[in-house]
Amino acid sequence: MAIRLGDIAPDFTAETTEGVVNFQEWLGDKWGILFSHPKDFTPVCTTELGTVARLKGEFDKRNVKPIAISVDSLESHNQWVPDINETQHVTLNYPIIADPERKVANLYDMIHPNANDNFTVRSVFVIGADKKVKLTLTYPASTGRNFDEILRVIDSLQLTANYSVATPANWKNGEDVIIAPAIKDEEIAAKFPKGFTKIKPYLRYTPQPN
Repeated sequence: MAIRLGDIAPDFTAETTEGVVNFQEWLGDKWGILFSHPKDFTPVCTTELGTVARLKGEFDKRNVKPIAISVDSLESHNQWVPDINETQHVTLNYPIIADPERKVANLYDMIHPNANDNFTVRSVFVIGADKKVKLTLTYPASTGRNFDEILRVIDSLQLTANYSVATPANWKNGEDVIIAPAIKDEEIAAKFPKGFTKIKPYLRYTPQPN
């Protein structure tokens, strides 16, 4: 069954390049990003894993732990990591799950038979500190992911989890946000002391509250 937004992220125990991981215990009180790869020793995957390694500091600032997965073996992962480090000029700094029996892939519905019945598609799951799934994305095997966009979405998710706001199209961290329709005009001053601009009764902007 497909995982939907708001579902508790399924727990699992698996071998990784950094030892055995019990997923929810490993997350602790942090957010997580679980992202899958079709296969080791493939070009797009190599660039993606390198990109996340370079962005690890950005994920850390947001209290997010990245973890990758493919259906290859731990031995294959360990042989691949030096290639990632060499070609992407990084040192891999997060775990890759080995899932040769496809247990985690099936648990998270990462294998799409119409695309390929042997390998995972490029799935992304962002999981909140409450262990609930906040975002799901699915890319075809041929398209590398935009991790700057994933960081942007995490910024929005974390902001809107704490304030009664939403983020407009193409919003970036630091820009104005939209006040939730449930907030009445007369309540805005107390909740949003930076002020607001009213475009329409349902469209009211305020500076980012945090």
